[in-house]
Amino acid sequence: MDILKKNYRTGIVKLIINDQDDLWYLSHIIDPGDILTGKTTRKIRIGDGDNAKVTKKTMTLTIEAETIDFGTAGDTLRINGLVKEGPEDVPRDSYHTITLEEGSECTLQKVSWLSYQKQKLEDSAEKKFTYLLCLFDREDAIFAVTKKYGFEILTKIKGEVQKKDKKQQITKDFQVEILKGLETYATRLNPQHIILASPAFYKEDVAKRIIDPVVKKKLVLATCNTIDQTGLYEVMKRPELAVVLKDSRARQEQEVVDELLKEIHKVGLAAYGMEHTKIAVGAGAVHTLLVTDSLVFKSREDGTYEELDAMMKKIDSLQGTIHIISADHDGGQKLQGVGGIGALLRYKLEWN
Repeated sequence: MDILKKNYRTGIVKLIINDQDDLWYLSHIIDPGDILTGKTTRKIRIGDGDNAKVTKKTMTLTIEAETIDFGTAGDTLRINGLVKEGPEDVPRDSYHTITLEEGSECTLQKVSWLSYQKQKLEDSAEKKFTYLLCLFDREDAIFAVTKKYGFEILTKIKGEVQKKDKKQQITKDFQVEILKGLETYATRLNPQHIILASPAFYKEDVAKRIIDPVVKKKLVLATCNTIDQTGLYEVMKRPELAVVLKDSRARQEQEVVDELLKEIHKVGLAAYGMEHTKIAVGAGAVHTLLVTDSLVFKSREDGTYEELDAMMKKIDSLQGTIHIISADHDGGQKLQGVGGIGALLRYKLEWN
């Protein structure tokens, strides 16, 4: 995301959206009641009666947001609300939807920016470090790339299982496919690091055959037990990758969720579920709040967002930290399992 203008005092930022990650960030930043200005198309009726014609007109509109919908494909963000400014032929306070996508330019105005919203905006403008992951064993290989909110699976390939009486190793043809995949994605994505992970010694065997100097320079070896999405999150948590993956948002979110679950398990400095978390926030006991994006979206749909928003504003006023966790990755799924919301506490509370 390119930030063209930023003034938190007036609440106004002007942005250009560069990719789908930016749309995901904005889906967490834009709230009902925010003022959004952007280019859009609207059907205009010209004339009356049988001579009337309906035409599409491109224009710049300003709306007050009511609903925010991040498309299931992740390539659009639709904000619906009441028209506040625009051409004379567009009725004020009529409804319109502005669709944001890659390349869109927009201006967003808030009454006030919470610290976590500022942080997400700054995060979206940072240089995005991409990590290419290849997990494989004798039978399967999976290629994936890190995103700000988790992973994108690039491809899966099948290997040839050798007979049991032969030495358990990867066939040369399968190794060639893996090597080709590494070179292809290294060229296409230009990742900061390339992580090659497998059980046992398979990764070392493939690494010895790498010729491409770019792949060799960026290569990091790791161990995994499964060749699937679970394996991807397992690799991200490997201690040997802690330094390499220090900038990965998925890893950071996983670590803070793990800390919450550890405190819950030992009945320590934690609250979870809406009821207990709300009590902890009211008591001023929360130093870190964790909320899944699924809970945020659901609260907007069912009309309970004001309650959640008030909790976040209270924590922000007390200099607490707020994490909006993607429910698409392992950490977010675990947080969903305890109600989609939880908190790390400054001091222990007693629950009835």
